[in-house]
Amino acid sequence: MAGAGKLKRGGEGEALLRKLRRLTARAGALKAGDRAQLLALMDDIQTAQRKLASECARLDEDMRRATVRLTAIKAYAWGTSAVRAPRQGRH
Repeated sequence: MAGAGKLKRGGEGEALLRKLRRLTARAGALKAGDRAQLLALMDDIQTAQRKLASECARLDEDMRRATVRLTAIKAYAWGTSAVRAPRQGRH
């Protein structure tokens, strides 16, 4: 079931956005002298950044695969239409 995996991945993207909103809210509520909370927040931000980078790489790979497939489909369609079309100018 390829479709189920796509839905799950979309959920991961939504979860990352919610996580970023929570991190932004935490950053706004952070007290200036709270070093432990600042370090924890920085760690969470780095984790979210790595996950986002991974998701971007996955999307890049999906786009590359889609481009390759589209090129193959166009080549097949062009070849099929060339075979079916009557040749002009030949007797």
